[in-house]
Amino acid sequence: MKIALIGNGAMGQLVAAEARAAGDEVRAVVTSKERGLNPDQLAEQIRGCDVAIDFSVGEAVLRNIEACARAGVPLVEGTTGWKAHEQTARQIVAEHSGALVYGANFSIGVNLFYRIVERAAALFASVNGYAPFIEEAHHLRKRDAPSGTALQLRELMAKHLGSEIPTASTRAGYIPGTHRVGFDSEADQILLVHAARSRRGFASGALLAAHWIVGRTGVFEFADVIDEIVNWQSAIQNPWRHHDTKS
Repeated sequence: MKIALIGNGAMGQLVAAEARAAGDEVRAVVTSKERGLNPDQLAEQIRGCDVAIDFSVGEAVLRNIEACARAGVPLVEGTTGWKAHEQTARQIVAEHSGALVYGANFSIGVNLFYRIVERAAALFASVNGYAPFIEEAHHLRKRDAPSGTALQLRELMAKHLGSEIPTASTRAGYIPGTHRVGFDSEADQILLVHAARSRRGFASGALLAAHWIVGRTGVFEFADVIDEIVNWQSAIQNPWRHHDTKS
């Protein structure tokens, strides 16, 4: 694929390295020097690419989405801190018949963790005496707190446990990202933990989403990508479970 990278920070550089190692071409790199470009100007810079991947800053996301939509380039949106503008983003994509896949976290492991946590929340909702909580820790440079991942975990848990789930954030050092979901009672405590060892998992997930979104139209969450992969693998491993035996 010919990829346009929007954002040249630590994540952008890692995505570029992973893409080249996979045989993809990084055709364009948009850095902070281009922060003043309007959507039309940015669209000209990325036109002709197969897909764009954005790891920039939250305040630039709507411009980037509009530029990609106008250029006819599908976008993988890895930036957080823009969820308040999601409806506007969807309208932009729909207006231009564009394609967008976004997620609070592009780690494949985290997205499987989401499913584990939601199932656990459903189980604990059926008993009394357990109080849920979320703790997350990231490096000092991360701006948003709670993290997008913590907010997604809270949203999934709230389906079963209500919205009043205490959430604590730590910003220190070089922590790639750790999320703990706990269920605490007088008798015991159950902890579910995801600890990222590096940002490489985020880059791999973004590239997976980039290959997936090409040729599609509409707005998708990264969970849709994971669902398709999990369901496909399940169908391969358990073909009779997915076979319609009605005659």
